[in-house]
Order: sequence, then structure tokens, then C-alpha cells
Amino acid sequence: PMKVPPADLMVHLRLILVSGKTQDFTFSPNDSATDIAKHVFDNWPAGWEEEQVSSPGILRLIFQGRFLHGNVTLGALKLPPGRTTVMHLVARETLPEPNSHGQRNREKTTESNCCLLL
Repeated sequence: PMKVPPADLMVHLRLILVSGKTQDFTFSPNDSATDIAKHVFDNWPAGWEEEQVSSPGILRLIFQGRFLHGNVTLGALKLPPGRTTVMHLVARETLPEPNSHGQRNREKTTESNCCLLL
């Protein structure tokens, strides 16, 4: 089993949904974006029923405007310890390709996955 770091090394995340709802979580620096998505999915906050998703695999974290790929750990982001870091949590089936034209990924509209024609 993984060793849990002392409390002062834990990473405090405040996750914000597209709807504006927030929830605070605490993670280890060794946790990856995939681990976080799974934890949030397994511990879905009481106030977030409307945003419930069917699988943790479509939950994506956005940090400072960029999607975190699943294997990126919190430690790799060099977050300030002891501070609360704000990230956005969105449901996306796929990540935008890093090399596609930057403009195409900047959807002005709110994420609505129901009717995207690809």
C-alpha cells in the first residue's frame, strides 16, 4: 500500500463544476488526474446530483486553462503545499489533441456533449 504523506504535504483541491458548484478535496501529491477523477466519482458530493456522470473515465481536470492528462500527478504540477488549488472538473469523452489549432479547442459555448457533431 502507498504511504500516505504527512498532512502538511497533502494537496488541497477545490473542484469547480461547469455549473459553478464547488467542493473541496484533499489528495496526496502522488495522486494522478485519473486517481482524482476516480475518487471524486466514488465520493460524489451530495450537492452535485444534477452533474452526476456515468463513469469516472469522462471526468477531466482543467488546471490553469489546460486539461490534465490522466497520468499527471499533483506533485508534478509543483503546486504550493498547504494552499488550496482550484481546478475545474468537466465531463468530456475525449481530450482535445494538443497539436490541433488552438482556436478550435476554445469553445465559447458551455460544454454540451449531447449534440456535438464531429
